[in-house]
Amino acid sequence: MNILTLDFETYYSKEFSLTKVTTEEYVRDPQFEVIGVSVQVNDGQPVWHSGSSHDLHQFLAQFDWANSLALAHNAMFDGAILHWVYGLSPKGWLDTLSMGRALHGTEVGGSLKALAAHYGVGVKGVEVDNALGMRRQDFGPEQLGRYGEYCMNDTSITYALFKAMAVDFPPIELRLIDLTVRMFTEPVLQLNKSLLEDHLSRVKSHKQTILGQYSRDDLMSNPKFAELLKNLGVEPPMKTSLTTGKQTYAFAKSDDEFVGLLEHEDGLVQALVAARLGTKSTLEETRTNRFIGIAERGALPVPLRYYAAHTGRWGGDDKLNLQNLPRKSPLKYSIIAPLGYVVLDSDSSQIEARTLAWLARQDDLVKAFERGEDVYCIMASAIYGRQITKADERERFVGKTTILGAGYGMGAAKFKLQLKNFGVDVELDEAKRIIDTYRATYPNIVELWKNAGSALKAMLENQQTTLGRNELLTVEGLNGIRLPNGLRLKYPNIRLQDNEEGKTEVMYDIKRGKQTLASRLYGGKVIENCCQALARIVIGEQMLMVAKKYRVVMTVHDAIACIAPKAEASAAKEYIELCMRLRPKWALELPLNCEAGYGDSYGDC
Repeated sequence: MNILTLDFETYYSKEFSLTKVTTEEYVRDPQFEVIGVSVQVNDGQPVWHSGSSHDLHQFLAQFDWANSLALAHNAMFDGAILHWVYGLSPKGWLDTLSMGRALHGTEVGGSLKALAAHYGVGVKGVEVDNALGMRRQDFGPEQLGRYGEYCMNDTSITYALFKAMAVDFPPIELRLIDLTVRMFTEPVLQLNKSLLEDHLSRVKSHKQTILGQYSRDDLMSNPKFAELLKNLGVEPPMKTSLTTGKQTYAFAKSDDEFVGLLEHEDGLVQALVAARLGTKSTLEETRTNRFIGIAERGALPVPLRYYAAHTGRWGGDDKLNLQNLPRKSPLKYSIIAPLGYVVLDSDSSQIEARTLAWLARQDDLVKAFERGEDVYCIMASAIYGRQITKADERERFVGKTTILGAGYGMGAAKFKLQLKNFGVDVELDEAKRIIDTYRATYPNIVELWKNAGSALKAMLENQQTTLGRNELLTVEGLNGIRLPNGLRLKYPNIRLQDNEEGKTEVMYDIKRGKQTLASRLYGGKVIENCCQALARIVIGEQMLMVAKKYRVVMTVHDAIACIAPKAEASAAKEYIELCMRLRPKWALELPLNCEAGYGDSYGDC
């Protein structure tokens, strides 16, 4: 099959660019203009074309997109232009930006310039810098020619980069990249604008009512603000003061845990934190406004970032994070199926806990999952020394929190805090007893943490070893842990480092924006990463199975959403449930289950 590599050059200015607006806004804006495009067929010479919209459409239409794979660096952008502006769609999408993220994370950088330098496949030009604020008609023949040379060079580099990265890249992951790109470039979900406008009005009114109840001193005094959060069931985040060395409230813009409360399910918490940070709008207001803007422009392109986390999970993109919409948010109900269709959503049940039990060879727990037993009640019964049933809501909830939270080495203090955030307050000694009970009940899981600690030592010494059931995971020294899909969990700059107390710990680097931060690594954390990565591989395989019959439109954590004709909604639900219960070839003993539903909107599922 032919590979058609393409690269669009478009009008941009200081006020109108992808640094100012989202990709969706940019391409759908009346100011948008294509200056020119370069297309290369396989390893041939790229061809540049510039002209009117009609001329460009004729140029592009001469290529057999329907029977070819399209390749771009940032296919979400070029694909949106190809489909939204020119109505053309390839048989499949390839994207070197996504491939680079999966292979290198943040080690190399995602830009075409950085990846080209890493692989030694060419040098990206700078002619685009001279095009700031210039419409096509503003280019003279010579300057337009130079711009074309620049664009064709980018196209050649992209193809060479793909050939270099494709050598070790799993074919199944290429199919997932295509699926992810199409969620954005070929949107089918609609938005209910009137519902969104009503919701925005209610959110603004509610916020003003709430904030009118509090003085500036209530919001800016640390003790008073902490009390407000506690009254709402939120444990105030803490940090160690650099000045005093003592614990203090983490209420600054630089405190990630505090800023994270802007995405809290409770709108009141959002409003208070936004007011404290001096933010004019809450996240709910900003999101709703963004949804309304999209509704006015067309269908909802679902922007997901392939391999957003180093565990492979998808993340939000294009300033629209659909990964963390609150469960009962009206925004979910505003996302509706196209006419004649329903939205189906299927959530993989307890997939991380199941994967952990399987990976650790904790077969009594595996068999309990297999038989469909209530593992939360089983855990709670061990904790309280008596038979716990679903009628014992508090005790079962503690059992559930233990199963879902204690599997990665969590200590008593953190577990106590987690329970408190869920409205269950226990003494520290009781939290320790519960943690000890979990570890005594499932000793193979504890042993897996220890084995992961040995794997860390192997990494530091650049040695090879294996980890987990059936020696599934291969530790490849400094290259990280090879997963069953052929990709790796990587820990950049892994090293031994003394902490503030003089204790030597394993550390590695993570990037948040332009910052490089040191992160602590230990056996339980490695197992958490591995279980999340394995769960993501399972979900990825299931998505491709679902996509064989129904259009996959979104994935959120461990859930898959698709659309199906209303007339076959029940049959589609059965098919999706079947797909999500099929076990991967590399884990035939892993019991999987799911919960699925459907409706006219995403919120109805």
